[in-house]
Amino acid sequence: MCTSLTTCEWKKVFYEKMEVAKPADSWELIIDPNLKPNELAPGWKQYLEQHASGRFHCSWCWHTWQSAHVVILFHMYLDRAQRAGSVRMRVFKQLCHECGTARLDESSMLEENIEGLVDNLITSLREQCYEEDGGQYRIHVAGRPDAGPHRPEFCEACQEGIAHWKPSEKLLEDEASAYAISGASRPSARDAAGYSFLSLRWCLVGASVCLLLVYLQLSFRGSALL
Repeated sequence: MCTSLTTCEWKKVFYEKMEVAKPADSWELIIDPNLKPNELAPGWKQYLEQHASGRFHCSWCWHTWQSAHVVILFHMYLDRAQRAGSVRMRVFKQLCHECGTARLDESSMLEENIEGLVDNLITSLREQCYEEDGGQYRIHVAGRPDAGPHRPEFCEACQEGIAHWKPSEKLLEDEASAYAISGASRPSARDAAGYSFLSLRWCLVGASVCLLLVYLQLSFRGSALL
């Protein structure tokens, strides 16, 4: 049973993608607000999504804010004999910094964001539960809009000891590589100056040729009149 539209969307996307990824196995997704990081029952695996993007809506003062630091915790278990698996999920909440109420609010997410997060979940699930090469994680931090610097005093995940707002080394390496590639595709200032100088020189040559042609044409007409 779905408790919210976002929960229904999570289940819908997860079941559809798992039907494609592992059609021979039966998987369930359970929302568990009491899930704790690193507290695993025997045989269970953990995946922590640290940089999800979501929008929060204060249920007291109606203030809304965007965050690119939403933390989602997953615990996963596969029973190979029964060919059945279970995923327990917790989306950490945030406090409203406008009204200062102690009421934690849930985040809502776009379907496209949920699809990317479910892809990451399935990648981790295939690696940890099936011991397969899950593929590449979909991580895009730099391009995500954010309302400002992360404030840990209003974050439920931070209060439980999950220091997540700092990008990991992998993210920094990815961003550095992307910057290097984009930088290599652009001409340097020195090259640009060289191109500008050459362009100016050819423009001057072209103008000189045009003036010479006009002069010769006028001279020829003057000779003909005489």
